[in-house]
Amino acid sequence: MAGVPGLRGAPGDDLPAFAPGARILFQGDSITDGGRWQNSSDPNHVFGQGYAYLIAARVGAARPDLRLVFLNRGVSGNQVTDLLARWPQDTLALKPGVVSVLVGVNDVLLALQPHGRVSPAKFEADYDRLLADTVRALPGVKLVLGEPFIEPGARTNGDWAAAREDIRALQGVVARLGAKYHAPVVRYQEVFDEACRRAPVETWIWDGVHPTAAGHELMAEAWLRTVRAAWAGPPAR
Repeated sequence: MAGVPGLRGAPGDDLPAFAPGARILFQGDSITDGGRWQNSSDPNHVFGQGYAYLIAARVGAARPDLRLVFLNRGVSGNQVTDLLARWPQDTLALKPGVVSVLVGVNDVLLALQPHGRVSPAKFEADYDRLLADTVRALPGVKLVLGEPFIEPGARTNGDWAAAREDIRALQGVVARLGAKYHAPVVRYQEVFDEACRRAPVETWIWDGVHPTAAGHELMAEAWLRTVRAAWAGPPAR
């Protein structure tokens, strides 16, 4: 799998056309949360330790001239219903220019979550409403949708076949919504399936759900690759 070796290359070749001063927000569950310190202003801890942190580090270092602002509002355990409930204050009020969303694994795997298991139809209706609210409130916003993913592990092996079927249904939802809202979809399942052919699953995802440091690096690479391809165009100035 290709890395991101050109990230520090010539301006215009290395990054998507982020507008100068753009606010780039990552939303989702624990995979995005990454152990971040909520309600803290400490820049060493507010972004967590996952793929969102790696993207912010790479892009921020490559193009400091753009003065980009990166934000993380992922919350561990969240389902799409939780995102919908906190969206006004945790997304719309922040007025981001880019919103990246990764949600879904808790909707099908964690039946003890407050809302229980969420059907694909309910997931799609809530997710669609969330995105519709976003494009209505933030004209010109760019959306990035990450597909939920799983691999064999402690959290998924209870009924692997059912879990895989459920997550595939939500991946289909994300694909449809990506097409509807003209948003690039980051195909994380494909990324991890391919990686698991190169090294044991524990190298990339330690419990079937949560990536390792190496797994988060794969996610950061995939996000940058997908976004760069989707937003190829004139360089930011």
